[in-house]
Amino acid sequence: MRALLKTTLCSAVAVAMVGCANINESTTVNVEKSNEKAVVETIMTRRSVRDYKDEAVDREQMAKVIECGIYAPSAMNKQTWAVRVVDDKAFLDGVTEIAVKQNPKLKEQANFRNFFRNAPTVAFIACPEESYSGEYDCGLLSENMMLSAWSMGIGSCCLGSVVPVMNSEEAKPYMERLNLPEGYKLLVAIAFGYPAGEAPVAPERDASKAYYVE
Repeated sequence: MRALLKTTLCSAVAVAMVGCANINESTTVNVEKSNEKAVVETIMTRRSVRDYKDEAVDREQMAKVIECGIYAPSAMNKQTWAVRVVDDKAFLDGVTEIAVKQNPKLKEQANFRNFFRNAPTVAFIACPEESYSGEYDCGLLSENMMLSAWSMGIGSCCLGSVVPVMNSEEAKPYMERLNLPEGYKLLVAIAFGYPAGEAPVAPERDASKAYYVE
């Protein structure tokens, strides 16, 4: 009787384990499909945002955005980047004043509030002046940051026009505050913030530029 009970119990446990295994496998597949869909949707819906609410990005969210950025691949894992995040309004307004003095037409833009597309948070991305991969590495980091931000409801926009202004003599005090490593150059700035309106419609892409080589 005891042997029969033991056999029956073992069989029940075995069936339960098989059932759990099937559920876990099914759940894993569903999660993978869900994750894949979420990643593709983030990539396909992300747009450059050029107007933001007057609210700095939550620093915990921004920390996650930075973490996603530095997990980008880099040549030989050298991580040839430096990231400086600024959400100090006085800093951004100061650079804006310099930019407007250099180009007064900036103020003619609709709803103009600052030079960073009205963004309340800006990431300055730099790489070594002498590096064969630095610019590529920073490009990968920047894309990671922008996509992860979008997945959290945070808009972004690459701002190449910021670089010559920041490199000007008038903006030298602001560049010094970034405290970039010796031998690094400012490559791009990225505006971050909560979108003030609807995301713009994506321009049509030219799919003919990418194809298999037979």
